[in-house]
Amino acid sequence: MSPERSLVDAAPSVFWLDDPARPPATAPLRGAVDADLLVVGGGYTGLWTALRALERHPGRSVVVLEAGRCGDEASGRNGGFADASLTHGFGNGCARWPEELAQLDRLGADNLRAIGETVARHGIDCNWEETGELTVARATHELRQLGEQAEAMTAAGHVVALLDEDQLRARLDSPTYVGGLLDQQGTALVEPARLAWGLRQACLDLGAVIHEHSPVVALEGDGTALVARTRRGRVRAGQVALATNAFPSLLRRLRLMTVPVYDHVLMTEPLTSAQLASLGWAGREGVGDAGNLFHYSRLTRDNRILWGGYDAGYHFGSRIARSLEQSDAVHTLLARNFFATYPQLEGLRFTHRWGGVIDTCTRFSAFYGTAYAGRAAYALGFTGLGVAATRFGADVMLDLLAGEETERTRLRMVREKPLPFPPEPLRYAGIQATRWSMARADRNDGRQNLWLKTLDRLGLGFDF
Repeated sequence: MSPERSLVDAAPSVFWLDDPARPPATAPLRGAVDADLLVVGGGYTGLWTALRALERHPGRSVVVLEAGRCGDEASGRNGGFADASLTHGFGNGCARWPEELAQLDRLGADNLRAIGETVARHGIDCNWEETGELTVARATHELRQLGEQAEAMTAAGHVVALLDEDQLRARLDSPTYVGGLLDQQGTALVEPARLAWGLRQACLDLGAVIHEHSPVVALEGDGTALVARTRRGRVRAGQVALATNAFPSLLRRLRLMTVPVYDHVLMTEPLTSAQLASLGWAGREGVGDAGNLFHYSRLTRDNRILWGGYDAGYHFGSRIARSLEQSDAVHTLLARNFFATYPQLEGLRFTHRWGGVIDTCTRFSAFYGTAYAGRAAYALGFTGLGVAATRFGADVMLDLLAGEETERTRLRMVREKPLPFPPEPLRYAGIQATRWSMARADRNDGRQNLWLKTLDRLGLGFDF
């Protein structure tokens, strides 16, 4: 079967959102209300902020304003990898904050554990599975790099195993794999939209007021408070947490700190028992490639395969549009690569195809700060590893709003900001040059050209 034929019946919609468990929308904001805390954005970052605020200070009045519906954007359409890393992986953390790495690893593990406890405490039906993750190598230079990473992680106290080709293919069989790295403790898999909906309900249960279909069009100071205006109302709050991530910030100075990139995804029909047996995959680990241009994949509760990644698309002027979420070229490329990876699944069809925007920053991991004399806080730039890190980001914002010096706010990782992206047209040219160079390095035994070496020396990058 050709890749094109495998996509014939694929619905152009997000599998996770195509779910009868999706809750009805709350009413839009109409009129004027007051609150102790206003949260702008109803994805993971905003929902965790509202929930943690109510857990830390019961009785506080919290209002959440969401432009669409909670969990409809990146929080509801991602791969569902809840990773313990707060730094977009061990390597990035080691390169940028080596003196804090042990502390960041501990905080990340504690954060992931707390998410699992929240899921259990609130009875969130999101199929939380502590599966761990396999990073697979398709080339010898990738396996060599994974070996170096395994040594560094082991020295830092992580429990990981470097697998040769036979060992890896006994766990997940593909003729394209030459080895891999197994980390059984650092990742849980989750149904992302259901996690967002569960957090939303937990916020409501604790007394938060959530207004969906209420985009904020302006934020301004008003004496000792801030006022957020929508088309039909306004919220006056003593403190504001900004959780808009990939979408244009209400703080203009942050507009060049992140760029929106498009990630595309496929979902297969459920595998038969024979098809699943042909893969192995008894551990049901989340899977990611070790290359610069990488795929990620995982099993669902009904044994479908989610398959995404590889091509992170940036559009001139940081353009965001619904029309960019579907791409015949990218989805066909994903399908072609899927069957090259798992030829034993020839004939399998895809039931859903989708895409959407996420944010990335030049250091790959979230950054934080305040505005309006400390009355507003923000967290953004999660770069594709925000399913778990957003909870940590929520606590950082609440610490900053409280003016508290905590273990979190003392971190250099929290205090520092990434370098901004340049304005257009340099931004577009630089990103395209980086993408081209990364693909070239994958084909050239990992050897970097002068452009990538320069970016590394400056601590800059582009990823998803």
